[in-house]
Amino acid sequence: MAAHRKPKQSPLGGQAARTAATLALASAATATVFEGSGHAAPRPTPAQVKAEVDRLYEEAEVATEKYNGAKEQADRAWAAFDRLRDEAARRTDRLNRSRESLGTIAAAQYRSGGLDPAIQLALTSDPDQYLERAALAEKAGDRQAAAVASVRRELTAVRQLRGEAEGRLRELRTHEAELRRQKATVQGKLNAARTLLARLTDEERARYEAAVAAGAHDAAGAAGTTDRADRGSLPRGPIAAPTTRAAEAIAYARAQLGKPYVWGATGPSAFDCSGLTQASWRAAGVSLPRTTYTQINAGRRVSRSELAPGDLVFFYSGISHVGLYIGGGQMIHAPRPGAPVRIAPIDEMPFAGATRVG
Repeated sequence: MAAHRKPKQSPLGGQAARTAATLALASAATATVFEGSGHAAPRPTPAQVKAEVDRLYEEAEVATEKYNGAKEQADRAWAAFDRLRDEAARRTDRLNRSRESLGTIAAAQYRSGGLDPAIQLALTSDPDQYLERAALAEKAGDRQAAAVASVRRELTAVRQLRGEAEGRLRELRTHEAELRRQKATVQGKLNAARTLLARLTDEERARYEAAVAAGAHDAAGAAGTTDRADRGSLPRGPIAAPTTRAAEAIAYARAQLGKPYVWGATGPSAFDCSGLTQASWRAAGVSLPRTTYTQINAGRRVSRSELAPGDLVFFYSGISHVGLYIGGGQMIHAPRPGAPVRIAPIDEMPFAGATRVG
């Protein structure tokens, strides 16, 4: 029973529990060399390890896109909070100036004896002086009323802004909690995949890598091409695209070939899948949202038979992966950790839809 007990880890939900069970089985298999027991479960084959690692990477990518979405919301909340805080500071400054103005008027009244202007005027014996002072008093009264109204107005605005800022701060904390949760999920999935791969012997690792290469070759064959997924598989000249912007997006993506996949990255030194497509189209002057879930709705949906270079192509039922279509059944995409930005056939993954932007 002890060989099947999973070490303490972050609480990642039911799916993580299933991953833990898988790793425990792999651990039990590995323990055979130490225990010399014939009762341990057989070691998983490289093909089984590949299937499990692929599943973990797919789940990590789902969590990555959720992380990206939470980060986008947190960034917006931070920006809104900063704007409210700055506006509250400006309003507070105005409030202080209005209070100073009102204080000046009050001080002047105190110095004049604190008498009502009408009483002071009534005691004046000179008619001309009386009329002159009456006009000045009326203006002073108007200034005082305006100063009081300004104080009230700014005080109300400051209170409202501070209330809105507190609301934004609560929203921000919620988004940051979601960020931490999704980050833990991604790291848990990736650590689980690394643990499985680390348990392979050199011979098993070679067979695993051969299985990965065979899968890519099979997908390439299904797409009717034997191009390798690297920089050399692209034509040397520009790729024909229906618009100038699509050509610019493809040119940018092409220049990123070979750069590493890093979850949550948007360039320029590393990318995740939606980070690459967002950066590519940004280079063409088009602003795309951050996640696969939102990018699929950022343009006009097109069918697979209508695909043209520059279209965004999406994969898996959860719309958790995206690439940039370049024609000939191929795309440029950032696949997963350990696999750099590359060219791959779109048949490599379950196709879920496509969108045309720009």
